[in-house]
Amino acid sequence: MDFWGGLNAEVFANKKNLHFIGIGGSGMYPLVQILHARGFVISGSDVNEGSIIDAERAMGIQVFMGHNAENVVNADLVVYSAAIHPDNPELKEANARGIPTMERSVLLGHISRMYPRSICVAGTHGKTTATSMITSLLELAGQDPAAVIGGKLPLINGYGKNGSGNTVVIEACEFAETFLHLTPSIAVLLNIDNDHLDYYGSMGNLKMAFRKFALLAKHTIVANADDPNVLQVVNSMDRTVRTFGIERGADFKAVNIREHKPGFYEFDVTEWDMPFAHLKLSAPGYHNIYNALAMATCARILGLTGEDAAAAAESFRGAGRRFEILGEFNGVTVADDYAHHPTEVAATLKTAHALGYNKVWVVHQPFTFSRTRELLDEFAEVLSTTDHVVLTPIMGSREVDDGSVKSEDLAAKIPGSVVVGGLQQAADYIKEHAKPGDLVLTMGCGDVYKAAHMILK
Repeated sequence: MDFWGGLNAEVFANKKNLHFIGIGGSGMYPLVQILHARGFVISGSDVNEGSIIDAERAMGIQVFMGHNAENVVNADLVVYSAAIHPDNPELKEANARGIPTMERSVLLGHISRMYPRSICVAGTHGKTTATSMITSLLELAGQDPAAVIGGKLPLINGYGKNGSGNTVVIEACEFAETFLHLTPSIAVLLNIDNDHLDYYGSMGNLKMAFRKFALLAKHTIVANADDPNVLQVVNSMDRTVRTFGIERGADFKAVNIREHKPGFYEFDVTEWDMPFAHLKLSAPGYHNIYNALAMATCARILGLTGEDAAAAAESFRGAGRRFEILGEFNGVTVADDYAHHPTEVAATLKTAHALGYNKVWVVHQPFTFSRTRELLDEFAEVLSTTDHVVLTPIMGSREVDDGSVKSEDLAAKIPGSVVVGGLQQAADYIKEHAKPGDLVLTMGCGDVYKAAHMILK
C-alpha cells in the first residue's frame, strides 16, 4: 500500500520539490524534518538566521535569506505560514506561475494522515505540555514517534521530530479553526476557555469548533471530565470517550495527591477505581496533574503500561517557555513562561508562589489588543495576586492598534504596577529593583522572553 494512503496520494502526486516560506519558524521545522526524511527535496527562505536554519542547512536543505521571487521557480509546491502576507514576492510568484500553494496548517493535516496513528492534543491551555508528555511517553517506550510541538522538548532537543514508528503526536491549535484540518486517531480535549473570541465571536461558536474537532477522531476521544465546556462538547457523541479528572467521576482519576517538594506533585492514577499508575511529576504546578492524566489515559489506549506513564512523568521537566528556569543574576532567579490568558497566568503564578521565593516579579507583555481589551479585568485580577508587575506595551501581532486599549489601562487596575517603554527598559527596571531570593517571571506569548535574556546578560 502507498505510504501516503488515498487521502494524500493525489495532493503529493508529482510533487518532489517543496519550498517553505518562513522555513526558520518553530512550527515549520518539524514538518520539514518529517518530509525531508520521506525523500522530498526541500528548500526555503526566511528573513533571520537562527538555530533552526542552522539545523536545516546541516540536513542539506538550501535556505535563502530574504524573500525573492526567483526562490520558488523550481518548486512543485510552496508552503507558507499564516504570518506570510498575500503580497509576499514568493507567494505572488508561485501564484503567477501556477505553482500550487498550501498553508502550513493544511500541510499539517496531511501529515496527520501519513501515520497509522495520530494523537492530536487540543485545548485552550496546556497543549504544548500535554503534547510533550505524550511524546516523551512514546519516545521513552521505544516507539520512536513523529511529533509536532508548539514548544521545545529537551528530550528530543527540538519542536518535533521525524519518527520511524507508526504514531505522530501533534499539538492541535484552535486558532481560526486550523485544527479542523487534522485527522486524529485519538483526539485529546484538555479544556475550553474564553480565548480567540475575536475570531469565534462567542463561546458557543468556539465550543462548536471543538465539537467538530472531536468528531474527527477515528478511534477515541480523551476528555477532561472536570471541564464543564469539554463535557458539554463530548456529550452524546457516537465515539468512544475516555475521561480523566480529579474532582468528578472519570475513567482515569488522580487520587492521593500530595507535594513531594514545594510546588511539585505526585499521585496515584486509578482506572475505574483500580490502580493503574503512580506518577511523580518533575514539572511544577497543580495544573500539570491534568496534563499527566491525559498522558496516562493515552498510555492505556496505546497499549502501554502504568510504568511507561510513570517514566514519562518523572523524566519530563517542562517544555521551552513553560515555566522555564533560565538562570540567576545576583541571587535573583529568572524564568520565562508562555502564559497569555488569565487562566494560564493564574496557574503559573500559583506555581511560582508555591516555590518559596521571597518576592515574585512578573514582566508581562500583553498579546493582541482584542484579547487585552476583552479580558482586561480578568488579567488585572490575576496579576494583582503577585508581588510586583512590570508591563510592556501590547504586542499587536496580527492586529492593528486602533487606540482602544493600552498597557496603561491594565496598569491602572493593578496596584503598584509600572509600565515601561519596551523590553530593555523592563530588564533595566528589574536589574535595579529585584533582590536576592526573588523570582522574576517574563510572561507572554510574544517576544517578552528576550527581556529575560537581557536581565541575565
